[in-house]
Amino acid sequence: MGLNKGLVLRSTGSWYEVRDDTDGHIWQCRLKGKFKTLGLKVTNPIAVGDFVKFEIEDEGENFGIIHEIMPRENYVIRRSVHKTAHAHLLAANVDQAILIATLVFPRTSLGFIDRFLVAIESFRIPGVLVFNKQDLLNDEMKEFQSELMELYESLGYRCLAVTALAEIGLENFAELLNGKVSLLSGHSGVGKSTLVNAIAPGLSIKTQEVSTFANKGVHTTTFAEMFELNQGTFIIDSPGIKELGLADTKPEEISHYFPEMRDLLNQCRFNNCQHINEPGCAVKTAVTEGTIAFSRYESYLSMVGGGDNRK
Repeated sequence: MGLNKGLVLRSTGSWYEVRDDTDGHIWQCRLKGKFKTLGLKVTNPIAVGDFVKFEIEDEGENFGIIHEIMPRENYVIRRSVHKTAHAHLLAANVDQAILIATLVFPRTSLGFIDRFLVAIESFRIPGVLVFNKQDLLNDEMKEFQSELMELYESLGYRCLAVTALAEIGLENFAELLNGKVSLLSGHSGVGKSTLVNAIAPGLSIKTQEVSTFANKGVHTTTFAEMFELNQGTFIIDSPGIKELGLADTKPEEISHYFPEMRDLLNQCRFNNCQHINEPGCAVKTAVTEGTIAFSRYESYLSMVGGGDNRK
């Protein structure tokens, strides 16, 4: 039996759109029997971005059967909506995760940005921040955004400033995506679809369609979808960003996903220092001295204390 190799572009829970590596043909595939979830506590065994081996079942009807999931480089999960012990697998084999943020209309909170970056750090995927709607910022907000970008870049996160509607900064955004598989996230209203359509009009992603993809059908689904912008350049549109990550993260691990706190590992007086009210804490000293931003420390406290911070 000859098996083809393919890339999963879309999932509806029981059927998967798989693009054949050989000729780019799209097959509608289902799973052969029960699949193990590869040791992960997740509700679904396969995600967009997965490479699979499949058998062509019916060439005329375009059907195939997935037999095997290839080893993953990484994966992104989100917490289950129903608060079960399981999480939902959003995407696999991602090169970078990009958060589209806006400081006004709507405002993306710093707590939300930091939660996103911590989640992405926990998956060992590079995080990028793209600030949209520059045209809506007054001088004071522009200065604030400039300071924010400086802060996050100093922590190793690439930052871009763009205006999708006025097509400002689009070359840089296109260059950022080029040749990579990028997971795109952001609250509704930040201009994610407008941004993508501006650099890839051929896709014609309808703003409404993408933002409500998570609500199609009777049951609320949480499936991401993958689009090819050009050869070798893919974006994954991800619903359910609010529950991204931190599914299995223990409070004592969270500081490991703040690069500036990770740099101070083993410098606190106590090995199990939570950086809250322990004496001899290197992190608290760094906050006092200004080498760790207070906004970042506030986000940390919120996450450790179970604060929501998902606005």
